[in-house]
Amino acid sequence: MTDIDATALVDPKAEIADNVSIGPFCIVGPQAKLGAGVTLHSHVVIQGSTSVGAGTEIYPFASIGHRPQDLKFAGEESVLEIGENNIIRENVTMNPGTEGGGLVTRVGSNCLFMAGSHVGHDCIIGDHVIFANIATAGGHCIIDDYAFMGGLSASHQFVRIGKHAFVGGMTGVENDIIPFGSVMGNRAHLAGLNIVGLKRRNFSREQIHGLRAAYRLLFAEEGTLRERLEDVASLFADNADVMNIVEFIRAESDRAICMPRQGRAS
Repeated sequence: MTDIDATALVDPKAEIADNVSIGPFCIVGPQAKLGAGVTLHSHVVIQGSTSVGAGTEIYPFASIGHRPQDLKFAGEESVLEIGENNIIRENVTMNPGTEGGGLVTRVGSNCLFMAGSHVGHDCIIGDHVIFANIATAGGHCIIDDYAFMGGLSASHQFVRIGKHAFVGGMTGVENDIIPFGSVMGNRAHLAGLNIVGLKRRNFSREQIHGLRAAYRLLFAEEGTLRERLEDVASLFADNADVMNIVEFIRAESDRAICMPRQGRAS
C-alpha cells in the first residue's frame, strides 16, 4: 500500500508506484516518477522530469530535480535519473542536465549521499558510489562505480573519477583520477592506490600486487607518461584491472590526469 501523508503535496500527474511512502510536507511535481518502495521522509522536494528508482530512501530537506545551477540553462527539457536502493540524506541537492551536457544527469544504484552533498548538472554517477558530508561534484563530472568522495571534497566540472578511486576529505579535484587511485590535498595530488577500499571489496593479494607494480612503472620518473603507459599496456595486457587504468588514461578528456607529487610514485 502506498502511504501519502495528508500534508504532502503530490501532483496528480506524478507516477507513484506501489508501496511508496511520502512523509509530511513533501512536494512531488507533475513529471516525477517514484519507483516501488521509495521512501520520502518529511520536507523532501522532487521537481522536474525526475525518476527515482525502487527502494531509494530520501531524507528531509533534500532538493531533487530543481533547475540546474548553470546560467546558460534556458529552460530546455532535461531529466534527472536516479537508480535503485540509494540513500540520499538531509539537504542533498541533485540537478537535471542541460543542453550542453546531453540533457541528462544520471545517478546509479546502491549509492550513499551523505548530508549536504551535491550532484551537479550533467553528471554521470556510477553504482555503489559514496559522497560523504558536503562532498560536491561540479557539472559534467563522471564518477565511476565504487568511488568515494570524502567530506567537504569538491570536483571541478568535467572531471572523471575512475572506479574504486578515493578522494580524501577537504580535497579539491581539478584533474582526472585513475581507477583505484587515492588522492588528497588542497589541490589534489595522487597519493597511491586506494588499498583500503580494494581490501574491503575483496580484491586478492595478487590483484593488489599487480596494480602496485603497474602504478610504480606508470608514475616512475623516467620517460614520458605516454611512453610509460605503453610499457604498462604491453607488460600487463592480460591484467584487466591494470588495463582499466590504461584505457581510462587513453580516453578523451577535458582534464589532465591527476599525478603524484614529484618523487612520490610509490
